[in-house]
Amino acid sequence: MNPARRTTAAASAAVVLATAGGLLTAVATPATAATTCASPVFKRQFFANTSFSGTPKKTDCDSAVDQNWGTGAPASGLPSNNFGVRWSVTRDFGSGGPFAFAAEAQDGIRVYLDGVRKVDLWKNVSTTVSKTVNLTIPSGPHTLRVDHVNWTGTARVKFGYTPRTSATVDKVKPLAPTGTAVSYDQATGKAKLTWAKNKEMDLAGYRLYRRLKASATWKQVTTTTAATYTDTPPATGDTYYYEVRAHDKAGNESAGGTDRPVATVDRTAPAVPSGVEASDSQPGITVSWKAVPGATQYLVHRRWDDDGGDNPVVQVAKVTTTSWLDATAKEGLYYSYWVSAVDGVGNKSAKAPADQIYRGDFAPSAPTGLTATTKAGAGVALTWKTPTSPVTNDLARFWIYRNGRKVDEVRATQTSFTDIYVRQGTTYTYTVTAVDLLRHESAPSTPADGTAPATGIAPAAVTGLRGAVKGEEIMLSWQRSPEEDDVDHYDVYEAELVDGIWQYGRRAKAYDHGLDDTTTLAFFYELYEPHGETKRWAVVAVDSYGNSRFDSGEDFSYVTVTEPESTE
Repeated sequence: MNPARRTTAAASAAVVLATAGGLLTAVATPATAATTCASPVFKRQFFANTSFSGTPKKTDCDSAVDQNWGTGAPASGLPSNNFGVRWSVTRDFGSGGPFAFAAEAQDGIRVYLDGVRKVDLWKNVSTTVSKTVNLTIPSGPHTLRVDHVNWTGTARVKFGYTPRTSATVDKVKPLAPTGTAVSYDQATGKAKLTWAKNKEMDLAGYRLYRRLKASATWKQVTTTTAATYTDTPPATGDTYYYEVRAHDKAGNESAGGTDRPVATVDRTAPAVPSGVEASDSQPGITVSWKAVPGATQYLVHRRWDDDGGDNPVVQVAKVTTTSWLDATAKEGLYYSYWVSAVDGVGNKSAKAPADQIYRGDFAPSAPTGLTATTKAGAGVALTWKTPTSPVTNDLARFWIYRNGRKVDEVRATQTSFTDIYVRQGTTYTYTVTAVDLLRHESAPSTPADGTAPATGIAPAAVTGLRGAVKGEEIMLSWQRSPEEDDVDHYDVYEAELVDGIWQYGRRAKAYDHGLDDTTTLAFFYELYEPHGETKRWAVVAVDSYGNSRFDSGEDFSYVTVTEPESTE
């Protein structure tokens, strides 16, 4: 965003944006020169009228439509009322698709796409008005224009256009990448691919695919957000083809760009690793071996061993060191591990003899990502993530702690919990632990602080409250709360009118002993030297955690009673 600034006569040159090395830089030009702005930067024009007529008083470049001029003039030489500002830009929208135009202003704003009005909020208003319009933009270049006028008072304006990336809305595939090129280094066996960047505004990245020349099956190599990637194809002497496809944030994938071939070289495999050994500990099984001369990396293979012995051998890791931690091995199972060596151009040795080991039972790792947020009308809502490393195949439950004390537990399939037994407006510190079937408990998660709602969790206001003078006593009666399981007692308040404001004081606690089946509760308060004053009496339900509508400032029930004059 480029806010308009007042300039002196000595510095009256127009400011334009020029492209230098991919960056936008300010360039001073004579005031008579035409102002150009590199897309997607807007060209901005200021008019001393609301009809956008005549020559603009000022023209510059603005990276975003987001201004608040208050009640002042937007630029030197313009009035503070009855002015207009116009933004315009032409840019390439790639494959196009569904977009959201979000506009807000005080006073008027109109948005045009290729000259067609899409947003129309054109009225002198005293508060900000806003509107969001969903529309589909065709592929290719299009022109956006934003007109803003201020008739009187405060002037502010904001506009943004963003792609709608929901998979249920966006069904438009990105354009296929262009300019794909590949170079192959026979010394390293690496293939470097480059391609031109797509112009999609909702681009998520690129997927690189590879296939053998004799095969029609593509294998995805990687996903990247860059326009280049270096791959190491198998050094078998075969020819491989590469293809680049773009994918957007809605999951749509483009057609492939131009296929590019790479002819690999063949090399002698390195020696077979020796000294393969597996050891069990926490957080997993550690596999180690002796270094192989000439090897640049090692492949670790694993098989789960049962009495049948016919489970497949699966490659589980590719490392550059002489050890590897298997944090995915499940507890209570036997595993065998093999290691093979790979040289700098991809030649792979045979597998070393296997080592077998039993994975014992350990405490799970701590849950991650714990959050504690205020849940209106309920309490504190907790969410967390199940620990993934090391693998715990007998995870049973999660235990929830509040301020260091366990308050509840949930099944392992549940990763959320709402603590409703809290005091309104109070902040608590929570942790969560993971527990397996043998009641091995993990370390606590990283703590998270959560604050109970300030309102909305106290018992409801009592109903049917009545007050009357009975001899020398005030008798209050009300209906038993339907939340009786949540109500610990009722607080009774007396209030006097002081300088036009009712001042409350708690006089007693009333308990529902549940001795009969009546739905009406009563309380008697003895009057001492009554003076014929009119007072308020309130009865407020309080739960066992001290939550009440009186303390939280919520509406509660009260009755007005006039005391008799004292006869003494």
